[in-house]
Amino acid sequence: MPKPGIPLQAALIPDCTDPEAHRAAYRAAKANDAIFVCIARHGQRWKVQLDVMASRKPYIPGQAMAVLQSAAEALVLDGTVEQANIAADYVSMWPIETEERAREIAAAFHAAMYGLQLLHIAVPSQLESSPRPGGGR
Repeated sequence: MPKPGIPLQAALIPDCTDPEAHRAAYRAAKANDAIFVCIARHGQRWKVQLDVMASRKPYIPGQAMAVLQSAAEALVLDGTVEQANIAADYVSMWPIETEERAREIAAAFHAAMYGLQLLHIAVPSQLESSPRPGGGR
């Protein structure tokens, strides 16, 4: 079992197709001050969701989010996903052909968001300070 607040391996990404599973996973992320991540069945395919707001740590600055935006655009361009929404506090991508691929993408983006968040905490930018009281947003 991974420690709370660290990137999850693909096999440990929760399936939140059921709304109650989604609520429980989000509550667990908040309780552990972690970035929320899940996959969910979206019709015959899958959706990936990540939410930084579950964590009280700072959001990821726009310059760093550009890396995730670029990766999401690459997934759209190669046909892996049709839609991708990337914001400072949220990532969603769908439809994804298989559960395995959705888990792989979710784990990669979770690790990247977690790492970018840690980097921002360790090396805060002078250009983008976090307005969240106590260091978060």
